[in-house]
Amino acid sequence: MRLRFLHLSLTLVAVILTACEAQDSVNLYIGTGGHGHTHPGAMVPHGMIQPGPDTRIHDWDASSGYHYSDDSINGFAHTRLSGTGCADFGDFLVMPITGEAQTQYVGEKDKAQHTAYASPFSHEEEIAFPGYYGVKLERYGIMAEITATCRTAIHRWTFPESEKAGMILDLDYCIQDQTMLDMQVEVTGDTIRAFRRDNWWQYDHRLYFEAVTSKPIAGYRIVRDTVQLERDNGRMQPRCKLLVDFGKTAKDEEIMLKAAISAVDADGAHRNLMAEQPGWDFDATQEAAAALWKKALHCIDIEIDESDSTAVEQRTIFYTALYHAQLSPNVFQDVDGRYLGMDLKAHQGDPADPYYTIFSLWDTHRALHPLISIIDPAQNEAYIRSLIRKGEDGGLVPKWDCGSNYTGCMIGYHYAALLADMMAKGYRNFDAELAYKHAVRSAEYDTTGITPACPTWLYPYIMPKARYYRQTLGYVPSDIENESVAKALELCYDDWCTAQVARMMGDTARAAKYERWARLYTNYFDASTGFMRGKMADGSWRTPFSPARSTHRQDDYCEGNAYQWSWFVPHDADGLIALYGGRDAFVRKLDALFSASSQLEGEEVSADISGLIGQYAHGNEPSHHIIYYYNAVGMPWRTQELVDSVLHTLYANAPDGLSGNEDCGQMSAWYILNAMGFYQPCPGRPVYAIGRPLFKSATIHLPGGKTFRISAPGNSRKAKYVVSMKLNGTTLSEPYFTHEELVKGGELVLEMSEKRP
Repeated sequence: MRLRFLHLSLTLVAVILTACEAQDSVNLYIGTGGHGHTHPGAMVPHGMIQPGPDTRIHDWDASSGYHYSDDSINGFAHTRLSGTGCADFGDFLVMPITGEAQTQYVGEKDKAQHTAYASPFSHEEEIAFPGYYGVKLERYGIMAEITATCRTAIHRWTFPESEKAGMILDLDYCIQDQTMLDMQVEVTGDTIRAFRRDNWWQYDHRLYFEAVTSKPIAGYRIVRDTVQLERDNGRMQPRCKLLVDFGKTAKDEEIMLKAAISAVDADGAHRNLMAEQPGWDFDATQEAAAALWKKALHCIDIEIDESDSTAVEQRTIFYTALYHAQLSPNVFQDVDGRYLGMDLKAHQGDPADPYYTIFSLWDTHRALHPLISIIDPAQNEAYIRSLIRKGEDGGLVPKWDCGSNYTGCMIGYHYAALLADMMAKGYRNFDAELAYKHAVRSAEYDTTGITPACPTWLYPYIMPKARYYRQTLGYVPSDIENESVAKALELCYDDWCTAQVARMMGDTARAAKYERWARLYTNYFDASTGFMRGKMADGSWRTPFSPARSTHRQDDYCEGNAYQWSWFVPHDADGLIALYGGRDAFVRKLDALFSASSQLEGEEVSADISGLIGQYAHGNEPSHHIIYYYNAVGMPWRTQELVDSVLHTLYANAPDGLSGNEDCGQMSAWYILNAMGFYQPCPGRPVYAIGRPLFKSATIHLPGGKTFRISAPGNSRKAKYVVSMKLNGTTLSEPYFTHEELVKGGELVLEMSEKRP
């Protein structure tokens, strides 16, 4: 591929080689093992369709539909989530076959993770890189390949010589235990149209599908029946499968299937297919997908010593992280601009201004969106425009939107954090008045605990107990509200973010009110233990108490314990230090976090408490800012030691190379920023804290043609301490710089040493 460019200037060749190296460095299997929950499917950046292999159905580690430990493939579904702790989708699974189709019911959960038609496979005969996936299906002797555009997938199947070849379209296949509500399929000539509606994490998920085969369909059969489930009191579940017959195939005969989806209607799926995949050129589609990833990954160049095997591995981790950081949010709009709104009605949008879904804001407000504010701020502005539209259509900006469904998942209202951060950094390519209105509305109302039976129009009028009691008592009683401490701490931070937006909008009265609410975190601090604790309605502390105890999603914390949540005051480090009695006491408590036993207590400990250094849990997002408190107390060398430890021990170039769920790019974004040498501890305050860079240099290509380079002379595995900091030639006295300084371009030089200053 690189030889094509030899006639170009040496400068341009160097640029192309850098981009190719970044793309070649991506390992799509990082996070597909352990509990990373990523997948190696073929998709383009932020693609609406996510075609790829499905290897399991049930339980937590089926969240993406694929797990590296599996050795059988059920088929290739067209939708999925990446790196989440919840599962959904798995729509319109297709499987090429030879011989008679097997569709019998094979059981559930522990009894079967696979379909009757699943095929064994070997990782030795599997290949995946950005925009492409291929595997040999051992059962059928078929080489199956996939590539994609934003809204379409194209499958290329290379068959053996066979008397009977075909494919299965499984409409009732799904990831985890979804309830099928409606399944329709029809075949006209060589065109297949289908519709599916189901209920799971998305309480009302609807999707349309259109596919065309390159070889004439010789015949087909639709299998409809029901099976008695081994759960839900024996509920009957409908099934629907389309069995397609292609007739005979010659050795190495290629048959292709091109497919598109739409959440709006069947015409939308048809238009998407015709617009993005009018022909049958698999290779050209794959090359176009590769070009999109080349551009996306070239936003940051890193320099390493090629003879250093550890550095080569770290480069792979870095560019894989940059890949994962650009999978979600996902386009959720047809080529004509129509989209399914939060009211589950079709709306006409602007085809040039995509509408997005999959906003895991509880996770991604911390590092992913700050990263995007650097490498592509226009993308964040587009996200805010989408969220505003969601608020307009549904009455409330969702906290975790999945397929235009209010899932009500997680806590806080972190739309305010995204909005505050972008406005503080000077980005306003959206209706600021409308954006502010929805931030205030999100501060007052919520979707937590709303059930599918609750009509959507009621959402904006429901104030959960957490909001009510915090505004009347000054705290959320733990005997009345679950996860009371975590909810309150996140509300304090989000209220601070809303206050920042209010001040930028000139609304000083509301800003003062929200700033007052932002300080209510002090009501949860128990000086006798040094932890944030649950407080009962009568004002007493909840007992018994152990900071190491966890009961997943059923205690005073959320996916964590008191050790992790007691530090969630990113907006007021000085106030938190004062609570502990000053700098020295604060440092002792912070040291104790990282040196404590990692033993957790409780019978139902949250699986999200992972990646432990002492009781610091890097595998879950609430801990991600804590290391940088050492910068705030004048001990940046300790920040550098801990960042070094996390980068070298909790990320790896391996399937289990993530210490927790990837969470839609958040885990990777933390790595990207910290590997370059800085992090933003408090989104909404546009200040970056300096940590410990991994590479000789990292160059960020900023919008407008500018660059910002972080150089680290003397950097090595042992030289982890920053002994000198110069920004554009000026020595920094504190380990911080601003977003404004970054986007002007220039160079940050961090001189490294094996000895701390």
